[in-house]
Amino acid sequence: MKKLSPALLACVLLFAACNKMSTSNEVNSASVEEVQTQLMTPAQINAFITKTINEKGEFNWSDASDLMAFSAVMHSPHHIVSVGYKPLSENNIEERIAKINIHDNKWSAVKTQVIQMILQQERLLHPGLKAVDIEVWKENKLPVIDVRIDNFSTFKMLRNSKLIRYAEPIGYEPGNYDADLDAQLSASLGAGCGGYTGATNLQEGDDYITIAPGAKQSWNYSYHNIPAAWALSTGAGIKIMVIDTGLSPDQDNMNNGFNQGYSSGRTLEKIVTLPKTANTNDNCGHGTTMTSTATAPRCTNGNSCGVAYNSNLVVCKAANDVIIDGSEVKGVADAYTYAADDASIKIISLSLGRITGASQIKDAIMYAYNKGKLMFCAGGTSTDFTSWVGVTFPATLPQVQAITGVKNTATLKACGDCHKGRQIDFVIVMNKTSDNMSPIANAISGNVPTTVGGSSVATATSAGIAALVWAAHPTETREQIVQRLTTTASGYPKKNRNFGYGKLNALAAINQ
Repeated sequence: MKKLSPALLACVLLFAACNKMSTSNEVNSASVEEVQTQLMTPAQINAFITKTINEKGEFNWSDASDLMAFSAVMHSPHHIVSVGYKPLSENNIEERIAKINIHDNKWSAVKTQVIQMILQQERLLHPGLKAVDIEVWKENKLPVIDVRIDNFSTFKMLRNSKLIRYAEPIGYEPGNYDADLDAQLSASLGAGCGGYTGATNLQEGDDYITIAPGAKQSWNYSYHNIPAAWALSTGAGIKIMVIDTGLSPDQDNMNNGFNQGYSSGRTLEKIVTLPKTANTNDNCGHGTTMTSTATAPRCTNGNSCGVAYNSNLVVCKAANDVIIDGSEVKGVADAYTYAADDASIKIISLSLGRITGASQIKDAIMYAYNKGKLMFCAGGTSTDFTSWVGVTFPATLPQVQAITGVKNTATLKACGDCHKGRQIDFVIVMNKTSDNMSPIANAISGNVPTTVGGSSVATATSAGIAALVWAAHPTETREQIVQRLTTTASGYPKKNRNFGYGKLNALAAINQ
């Protein structure tokens, strides 16, 4: 990704402004001083983000100055800013965001006003800009607009307006600005992608056991009493939505073979919310393994069996890889609002994340939380540029259940690439100490399972366990299901500073 240096970028903007000075003194007074501002470098921004995370455990763009946040905008692709708005009379809308109709006169009038504010300032640099060009992607549920901003004065105006809840970059993530790393990620399709092919070294009795009518049960299920829980619940009647990178059309067990063996009468829906994406095909492989971990059929063909093998499934392609940035912020936010508005969806599983907070995604999660959804988010699995972070966003939010992976030891120890921290709620066994083996899951094609671990698989496993519990108690609320999971976890009533309440116990949660 080629980027202008801060100094050159400032000169380009200054040249554009100076070209208009002969026709407008207003341009001279409103823009020239702003565009001469020296942008902060990615190194400076990243240092502040690191410091904030080390001190607070998380980073939100509200922690940054106007200049720092705007610099991040200018260093990110397409200069897209997420702008949350509200009428002057409205405050503290998070708890009732699902009840807001942004098409009502009061809300639509504010949106129009904000667009006009942006238009007036951005025209100082782009005279031909029209109001219809302001919104990059249309929004139908949340009080937010995604816009391209090139003028520092526009950005400062928004951040200081009482009509604005937040204005922040959505395409900036620490690590995205290392040229060598960019090349590595491009070569491997993206962070967390590739390698999800069948494992030929699996040993029966050690890595899996064969169960009727011909499926493979992952070695780690017994640590959470999943096989014993199957005698009481298989997840029937509960619908899980997995937000990820889509689903491979070549994995038949998660397509035409979704109902086979001991799995029957359930539904599979595939949707896409990632902007400008035509289909739900998984070009990464990550989404296919997550959906199969949660819901793969108890099959006849020797493939791996999912935790909730009779649950219904909605697969949502909201991202291209496991790091949420740029248009993926919009994709993930739209996935949550879609799930929220579907009354049949009870559980949402997200095994993606980012280092910096994204208020647009937080809005969407609050929207889903307001509608009673039980949400699981990955606490973080290290990639080339996330290894130093504790718990990643949005697992940092209290409205979700944050999950990570541990080794199969008596005391809790994080698996090799699993993150930990105070926001974690529960853990799932993800690594054997004897050979570092990860759990099995459906590969991108064929009936030979792959192996995959980390907090991602731990999250999908937790969603499956929750489906088993909720299917056994279908009249209970989200809060009651969370109470069952919490009070039967291995560490309850004490919450560990890194691993929450410990290992989930599917059987005990059902029987409590």
